[in-house]
Amino acid sequence: MAIVILSKKEVKEIIGEKTDEEIDSLLSLFGVGVEKIDLDKIELEVTPNRPDLLSERILLRSIRDFFCKEKEIKKYKIFKGESNYKVKVDSSVREVRPYTFCCIVKGLKLDNEKIREIITLQEKLHDTIGRDRKKVAIGIYPLEKIKLPIKYEARKPDKISFIPLGEEKEMASKSILNKTTTGKKYAHLLEKFDKYPVFIDSIGKVLSMPPIINSEETGKVSEKTSEIFIECSGSEKFALNKILNILAITFDELGGKVYSMELDYGNEKLITPNFNSERIKISLQNINSLLGVKLKEGDIEKLLRKMGLEYSGGFVKAPPHRLDLMTESDIIEEVAIAFGYENFIPKVDNFNGFGEENPKERLKEQIRQLLIGLGMLEILSYHMVKKEEAEKIKSKLLEIETTKSEYKFLRNSLLIPSLRTFSENKDRDYPQKIFEIGTVFSEDKKMESRVKEQENLIICSSPANFTELKQILDYLLSVYQKPCEIKESHVEGLIDGRAGKLFSDGKEIGYIGEVHPETLKEFGIKMPVSVIEIFLDDFFKM
Repeated sequence: MAIVILSKKEVKEIIGEKTDEEIDSLLSLFGVGVEKIDLDKIELEVTPNRPDLLSERILLRSIRDFFCKEKEIKKYKIFKGESNYKVKVDSSVREVRPYTFCCIVKGLKLDNEKIREIITLQEKLHDTIGRDRKKVAIGIYPLEKIKLPIKYEARKPDKISFIPLGEEKEMASKSILNKTTTGKKYAHLLEKFDKYPVFIDSIGKVLSMPPIINSEETGKVSEKTSEIFIECSGSEKFALNKILNILAITFDELGGKVYSMELDYGNEKLITPNFNSERIKISLQNINSLLGVKLKEGDIEKLLRKMGLEYSGGFVKAPPHRLDLMTESDIIEEVAIAFGYENFIPKVDNFNGFGEENPKERLKEQIRQLLIGLGMLEILSYHMVKKEEAEKIKSKLLEIETTKSEYKFLRNSLLIPSLRTFSENKDRDYPQKIFEIGTVFSEDKKMESRVKEQENLIICSSPANFTELKQILDYLLSVYQKPCEIKESHVEGLIDGRAGKLFSDGKEIGYIGEVHPETLKEFGIKMPVSVIEIFLDDFFKM
């Protein structure tokens, strides 16, 4: 959860002169948690599904909408950029930080409080959607110190030098990573690359070295700044687009005008930001059925208006900064918030019966307790994986026809998410021992849906070898008195000769082995990893 601090005075200008208790009650109806109210500030807890509310300006706008303080929902405009409002994206950044989304904002009147607000939002977006700058990093620059157009490229470390923000002397890139506070904190994001990304203007000035630090010369916004250049760099276009929209709309709320930029990727050109709104179809019958109410079309329109959403002809137009609105269920939740959870009348069905725990679930819980007893940590991962993750172990997966995230393939084993977990924790203490019980997917042409689901158990340890994992397997099988034979076999992603498939009563029930060094390298893992994966559905049938 993230905390956003609002001016009590500004909130009262929207909702009226209220006591602290009344403010707490009213803002809770809106869907944010009030943590603390003091003399001039209100601390609000923003849930992870609403990163747009990390912006104080958007949060105040949302409160204004909820209490219907304006006749119409504000429409945000993007002005067409001038001919030199361009960013050339060089192919050299593909391996390190492949994408950037950018824009320009003019007409700003900044003061210390607004600059504080901008910096606070930037860091909160870094920490949340940006995954501590790994997924997305943001740079904001005074436009008057930049000569357009701009180039985004990757250079050898010895070819990069500039005065980093907050410093007085020019430093080489390695010195920036090793000697500055920010560099030391984020150096691990670039350590496996032989080239570092940089933004440079048309006369060769370095603007920044993302995701680390801006240049002191071109990257410091002050009260005199009225025009800015914003860039977001990272690995996922969807996240970059939404973060840029949140920033652009925040600056619009601060009185600025947003101008588009052309991004030249060589094989494609993009215009950003993109304020094209999603249109989501909803059904009045579904809303009433799910919420247990009897609303009419007019009621739906008024309730969604309170949430800042336009409704017409069975469709809802989602604002460009809302990352959380994807399906009809998301819209129904908005209706529920606007209606007020306190206004729902609970009902208890007349049902008499006896329940018992599913034997399969009981066995899964026993396995969990056994592995926790061996000092292992349980993880829970997404059912879907990224294309590049599947390619790392040459795994053929089922692709989702329509998805709005970078996760486009259904996993066919639990190995990829486990290796992802090790990769994301490679700088933590060792040994690392994890397990997961989860659903995997494969194609079955005999089934109507053609998608077969089954539950697997994976056990991974690092550093560890085949023998150590074999001991864990023997212990687990002895508890359930299941005979098992290991036949040396090729398993994708594992070392030949140090891997085998598991058979019981002639039926394959999983595999065991050591992860191949090339696979570890692809995931950026420094320590050896050994793994067991068991097909639980087959294991339970035995």
